[in-house]
Amino acid sequence: MSDRILTVLQPLVLHVQSLAIRLLRGTTLGVRVVVSDGKTVLLVRHTYVPGWYFPGGGVNPGETVLEAVGRELREETGRALAGPPRLHGIFFNRQMARRDHVLLYRADAWHEASAFVPNHEIAEARFFPLDALPATITAATRARLAELFDGAEPSSDW
Repeated sequence: MSDRILTVLQPLVLHVQSLAIRLLRGTTLGVRVVVSDGKTVLLVRHTYVPGWYFPGGGVNPGETVLEAVGRELREETGRALAGPPRLHGIFFNRQMARRDHVLLYRADAWHEASAFVPNHEIAEARFFPLDALPATITAATRARLAELFDGAEPSSDW
């Protein structure tokens, strides 16, 4: 799907997703992981919404947040943690639902566990230089990078 079509459909997709979460689940908890060597950062591009994001997703029932970080990183990029990630912050995600929170971790140690293969959810997973980020990076992703690498004041909102 083209980014233009995804941009038009994104509000509808987010509304339907938020409605489903409110109807089917209580408080939701998601994780994202910043994989960076201090010069580059790993980002993913989804098939169903425009823009570049940190790898991540929801925490499954019975799963710890650290298990979710590792699983999402492997599923979305083919990379695996090679050491414990550090918690950067807990953020309220107003766009998703009124009960959604995102835990953002930073991973400084990782390795390639398998080659990335585009799939129904993730179209691309690539490292970008921190000084040459894609124009379509999401506002939340850009804000978290500014907190981590530029000394910006952390926000409580995603």
